Amino acid sequence: MTTVTIPKELARKGDLVLVPRKEYEEFEAWARTVKRVKEFTPTRAQLLDLKRAREDYRKGKFVTLNELKRELGSKR
Repeated sequence: MTTVTIPKELARKGDLVLVPRKEYEEFEAWARTVKRVKEFTPTRAQLLDLKRAREDYRKGKFVTLNELKRELGSKR
């Protein structure tokens, strides 16, 4: 059995977690990928447009994809 000695300075900092190296490296790669992804923050106008679109949807004011295809096909 392997014995691991943890320095007191590390033990005082908080919880310690032991994971296999492969899992840690996979997590590290994932974390680097996530940092490169930019988060979308909508503007006030976009939020207002979304609110209106949701209201229209609730009221039934929308066109399905099949209806749109049928209308576009008949106008050609």
